[in-house]
Amino acid sequence: MYYKASVEEKVRLPPKFLAMKLSEAVTKMLREKYERRIIRDMGLVIAVENVGVSGDGTVIPGDGGIYYDATFDAITFMPHVNEVFNGEVKEVVEFGAFASIGPLDALIHISQIGNDKYSYDKKSKSLTTRKGSSLKKGDRVTVKVSTVSMRATTSDTKIGLTMRADGLGPEKEKRAEKAKAKSAKKPKAAKKEGDAK
Repeated sequence: MYYKASVEEKVRLPPKFLAMKLSEAVTKMLREKYERRIIRDMGLVIAVENVGVSGDGTVIPGDGGIYYDATFDAITFMPHVNEVFNGEVKEVVEFGAFASIGPLDALIHISQIGNDKYSYDKKSKSLTTRKGSSLKKGDRVTVKVSTVSMRATTSDTKIGLTMRADGLGPEKEKRAEKAKAKSAKKPKAAKKEGDAK
């Protein structure tokens, strides 16, 4: 889920930034500090916006920088267990597939792809079943978050996904199931008298 959080921060501007406009310098410092970082209880910070600087700066003897009180809006992304996403398969490996959910990639373990048994096909680099179902790079999928372990970096963050519940799975298979169900519901035309038997 995406969130917008209002944050207050004391920002230190080093001497090299003092030649810039104050609002531009503070914005640059905040973006360098927060964007593309994972903050506990906030999630992954995607963007820093609406930066405001209040009051005069504070100078501390022996420190070449100036400290300013700033406020800003942080646009963040934090997935939660049982949240449903539409994503795209980015990579298929022997033990499952990685799918994008928002700005992060998460693992769909091979046991969580569906109720059928999937196996890795090295030739096509896809996961397939004996019934002919497959999952490959580029497939659009509907997934549900099963586990979330947010860490300090995106590479250390681990998110587990599942596609085993009803309504989840590859979009192409869901469309095929809908078409099959729709054609099964259509009433057959009644035979008229005199039709050839």
